[in-house]
Amino acid sequence: MKLNKVCHLSTVHAPKDTRIFSKECVTLHEAGYETHFVVAAQEDFIEKGVSVHALGRRNGSRLGRMTAGLLRLYREALNVDADLYHFHDPELLLVGLLLKRKGKRVVYDVHEDVPRQILTKSYIAPIFRKGIAFLMEKLEHYAAKRFDGIVTATPFINKRFLALNANSVNVNNYPILNELSLQRQRTSRKASAVCFVGVMNEIRGIFQMIRAAELADVKLLLGGTFSNEGDRAKAVRLSGWSHVVDLGFLDRPQVAEVLDQSAAGFVVYHAAPNHIHAQPNKLFEYMSSGLPVIASHFPLWREIVEGNDCGICVDPLDPEAMAKAIWFFLDHPDEAARMGENGRRAIEEKYNWRPEGDKLVALYERLLQE
Repeated sequence: MKLNKVCHLSTVHAPKDTRIFSKECVTLHEAGYETHFVVAAQEDFIEKGVSVHALGRRNGSRLGRMTAGLLRLYREALNVDADLYHFHDPELLLVGLLLKRKGKRVVYDVHEDVPRQILTKSYIAPIFRKGIAFLMEKLEHYAAKRFDGIVTATPFINKRFLALNANSVNVNNYPILNELSLQRQRTSRKASAVCFVGVMNEIRGIFQMIRAAELADVKLLLGGTFSNEGDRAKAVRLSGWSHVVDLGFLDRPQVAEVLDQSAAGFVVYHAAPNHIHAQPNKLFEYMSSGLPVIASHFPLWREIVEGNDCGICVDPLDPEAMAKAIWFFLDHPDEAARMGENGRRAIEEKYNWRPEGDKLVALYERLLQE
């Protein structure tokens, strides 16, 4: 019996991106699909049953990626000759429409509320942001009506797309059970450190986190990279930078080690339009590892954090409030451990990848039977 061939596409994400590769592609392979991933990588490889097709290392200008890069991806996608294509970047909307014209089934995976995200993009001049956001929303809506399916990363995003496409399915970016779960240690090596793992910039609270670590006199373990050199240059000039341990990009086992060495995990994004309804993957990863969290006091995040009694919500613009939360965890290790256990339990019961993967497989089965 011939297996259905499916192909994921991205010019932006890493070859082993957690959502695309580790969760979606591996889940589809395990469900019996011949699974391919066309992505900016140095060389082809096969891992966990997924065939990765390399477009070459991502470099150069954003314009280059969105012109020659898209053409290269489109040609490679056609060479794969899949039954269904699933793309992950808004810049690939035109590629998706071209694949539809070729008679292919196409799914758009919406990771972010893109029009609202554009309103905070530092590389777009403020005077142009509203106009570009308006045009992007129009393009998304036009394309969504023509694609075979839409996958969204949050219920808030799904509400918009469900009005456009009946095959819009919310697949939350919840963690894989046990991927980041280590035996939590109550040792001095984690008693004076907090962490943040992910992309860093101003609206993700990097400056407030550094100041909070300075006020609390603890180490701030940073795993990841800055989204722009301007924010990094400003961060290293802060007096609190002496409290930072800059670890750079981390693989998944290294992320687990950092979480295990920390007393709490930060996710203190500012109240940008695309943040207040988001479900940050790192929030659930902290919970999965049994780490109490310090999170922004948005209503949705309060519902998750305070509703499951697994951390403290604070004003993301108030480093003193963050420092007080750090002190609370350090001064009350038993309470911190209890909150960490509550977070882990919530992941096991409500916020894990297994049912989300089942929703993705069910969508594929429906689309490939039509």
